[in-house]
This record gives sequence, structure tokens and C-alpha cells, in this order.
Amino acid sequence: MFRTPQKVLTGGLALLFLFPLLWASVASVSPQAGSAQIDGWGFGNYRTLAAYQAGVGQYLLNSTAVSLMTVAFTLVVSLLGGYAFARFRFPGRDVLFLVTLAILMVPYATLLIPLYVLLNQLGLQDSLLGLALVLTMFQLPFATFMMRISFESVPTDLSESAQVDGCGSLRTLLYVLVPAVKPGLITVGLFAFLAAWNDFITPLVLISDSAKMPLPLAVANMRQQVMGIVDYGATEAGVVVLALPCVVLFLALQRHYVRGFMSGALKG
Repeated sequence: MFRTPQKVLTGGLALLFLFPLLWASVASVSPQAGSAQIDGWGFGNYRTLAAYQAGVGQYLLNSTAVSLMTVAFTLVVSLLGGYAFARFRFPGRDVLFLVTLAILMVPYATLLIPLYVLLNQLGLQDSLLGLALVLTMFQLPFATFMMRISFESVPTDLSESAQVDGCGSLRTLLYVLVPAVKPGLITVGLFAFLAAWNDFITPLVLISDSAKMPLPLAVANMRQQVMGIVDYGATEAGVVVLALPCVVLFLALQRHYVRGFMSGALKG
């Protein structure tokens, strides 16, 4: 009896959050003055997006490379860090963990200029690798927190049994604990991917070569046309292309994502 209002509420919230994406999808193929799709419905705006400077394929490749590198770096570092914080006792462990979490309170935009100078000294400025490393740094506090609580939710008897059977710490981590914390890993990886895929400010500061721009920066640059006229049709097409991988990935991993958050919530 009480499930019907819940379904109505959740359905209404789903429509509310999906409405901007649906609006952008319709606007990207509808006729608009000042766009490539002036008459009738079609994909003229997507052809404009595909032909912009280096091409949408290159910008998609840049975004994919940065996002995958960010996910890989974040998963490796947070996995080892969370394992160390959860399973090992060492002096200053809790203080170090609190310092790691305290980084979340620092507005990341204030760190971009010092990081720009540092990357320039390392020869990584204006590179996709440097951009991925910076985005990884911003993800690590939350990712380490998630992995620590994921490891703490696994019974210690599991790892102790593996060590009794002759497994060292690294083998116990890889072959016993990693499958047990798979939902937490997926949650961390999904957050890292979404953050890297949609980030705008960081590449705006760190990337100057137009051929290395990720898609969000390319779409923002494409908005300005001759005499300041904004091509809203091509912009909406860019929004749809940006949103689709995120929607597909979230729907595919939703079950694991919810389990990862629930394990942390139950532990907390």
C-alpha cells in the first residue's frame, strides 16, 4: 500500500533529473536559427561538431585517454593506500589519514596554478599524462577513504586464513581481498571516470594545444561563432555526446555502485 507513493516520487525525481538531457537531445536535432540545422529535423549540428577543428573523434580520444589513465592511477594508489590504512598498524596512521581527508576541504581551483608551474618544471605541462596525474590527485582523498572502509568491512579472518596457507601480504591483497572489495573499486573507478570525463577547469588551465583538448573544453570553445553568436544547436549536440558515455557506464555499473556505497554506509 505504501509502495505506490514511493514509486511516484522516485519516478518524478527520475524525470526531473532526465529532463535536461532529454531537452538537449531534442534540441540537438531540431531546427534552430544560427545553427547548421535551420530547416527540418536532422543531424546537422552533429556534423558541425564532428568537423570542428581537430574533429570530435580526436577530442573523444583525448577525453577517453585522460579518463582511463585517471581511473587506472586512482585505483592503484587508492587500493594500496586503503589496504595499508585498514590492515596495518603504524605510528601516525590515523593522523596521516585525517591529513589525507583534509585535502578535500581545499578548493582544488586554488591548486591549479602551483600545479601548472610544477608540471612545467617536470615537462608534463600541456600533456594528457600531466592532466591525468592532476585529476588523480584530486580523486585520491575520497578514493582512499572509500577503499579503507571497503577493506575494513571484510572480516580479518579471510586474510588471516590466506596468510596461514602461505600467502604474503601482496598475494593476499590481489587474490583474496580485491575480489571482496570489488564494489568499492567499481565505485571509486566510476567516480574517477565521471570526474575526469566532465572536468572543465583543470584542462582549461593546463591544456593550451587545441589538438589535446578534451571534449568539454572543445565544446565550450565551439560555442563562440562569428560576431559572438552562440551556436546553441552544436552546443546541445556536444552535451549529448558528453552525457551518453556517463549514462551508459552508470547504468551498467549501478548494481556494484550501490553495493560499494552500502558497504561503506554499514561500516560507518
